[in-house]
Amino acid sequence: MRKMRDKERTLGRQRRREERGKAEARGASFPGTAEHASQRKQLFAAALKRVNKEHRRLHNLAARTAHVEAARKTLALHRAANFMTYPPAGATANEGMVPKASLRRRKIITGAKIGRVSQSTRVAQAVRDARGV
Repeated sequence: MRKMRDKERTLGRQRRREERGKAEARGASFPGTAEHASQRKQLFAAALKRVNKEHRRLHNLAARTAHVEAARKTLALHRAANFMTYPPAGATANEGMVPKASLRRRKIITGAKIGRVSQSTRVAQAVRDARGV
């Protein structure tokens, strides 16, 4: 389509130059006037615009599909990270008893919370010590 549009554009320009007397006729004459070639060029240009628009739409659709799939995969990985994995199935002899891994969710306890509990234990012990004196 681009080649056909460019050909019509070239023919139209040449025809206009011939009409103004700035150029000699080039090769065999083509039917119609410069406006006729211009109209044909406009038809090809409009068709080319439609093809480009459809190509862009299909490209964007494929990109959007790829992004959605990547987001779903990321979400699945994120959700899977919240659960403990099963222990490896390779118990060997002579290791004694091993703790059974819990399948519950991992709980992340902040350091501030741990310190609060330790401090409250210290305060309670100090109160008891002061009462016993």
